[in-house]
Parts: sequence; C-alpha cells; structure tokens
Amino acid sequence: MFLEKLSVSNRLATQMVNEAKKKAEQLGIHVNIAVVDSGGHLLAFERMDHAPILSIEIAQNKAYTAAAFGIPTHEWYPLIEHTPQLKAGIVHTSRLVIFGGGYPIQIGNKLAGAIGVSGGTEEEDQLCCEAALRLIENSVYTSKEG
Repeated sequence: MFLEKLSVSNRLATQMVNEAKKKAEQLGIHVNIAVVDSGGHLLAFERMDHAPILSIEIAQNKAYTAAAFGIPTHEWYPLIEHTPQLKAGIVHTSRLVIFGGGYPIQIGNKLAGAIGVSGGTEEEDQLCCEAALRLIENSVYTSKEG
C-alpha cells in the first residue's frame, strides 16, 4: 500500500515568501521567512535586510514544527499549559516552537508543507504567515503549475 503525499512546489514557496515579505513591509518590520515541504525540509527562505540573525533559525523551526505536527505553532502552549510533565519536558524537544508564527500549509485535509516567520512580535509574525496563506485560499494550485 502506498500513501499519496502533497508538497508545496518551489514556485509556490517563493510566492508565499514574497507575500509574507510584502506584509512585513506594510507592518514596517524586518523578518525571516521559511517555507518547508510536508517533511519539514526547507524549500524557500529569505532574510529581509535588518532582520534579526537569531530569527533565522527560529523561522525555520516554526515552519518545521508546523509541518511536523500539522498545527499552527501558537496552538502548542494551550495544549500543554495545564500538563506539568509536558510543559516541563516537551519544550526540550529539538526544533519545537510553542509560540506563534508557524502555520501548516494544507490542501483540504492533506499537509503540503508549512511556513514560519520570525523577527516581529508574535502577532506580526502570524499576520505575515496569514498573508502568505491567502495565496492558497484565493487560488487553486495544481501539479501543472510546478
């Protein structure tokens, strides 16, 4: 038996980075933007001029976390806040980010990748991701588009 897997194309990943960057420019912030495939592997990345260097890895880890679990990173803390064992232990998991700015990219109920943004406030990072995700909401992407 085989499983069908979707993946964000490089073209779409680049378009998503550009949309997130436009939103960051509107907000007057400098961010790092990462798009990964459904396995968490980097497809596209951009560090805007003056974006924090520390945020390079954070953006990539936000995207990785969203792809690895299929949920936005801001949903993590509410899941663990009332479970002391998880709250104390899971945060030591390599690459796990439990604050906002990482979103899965889903087509229907299938994971195709994820986006992570870091460099602004949590809310600003989320707004940049959401702007990029509107590309998918407003368009129909097919494998023909590459």
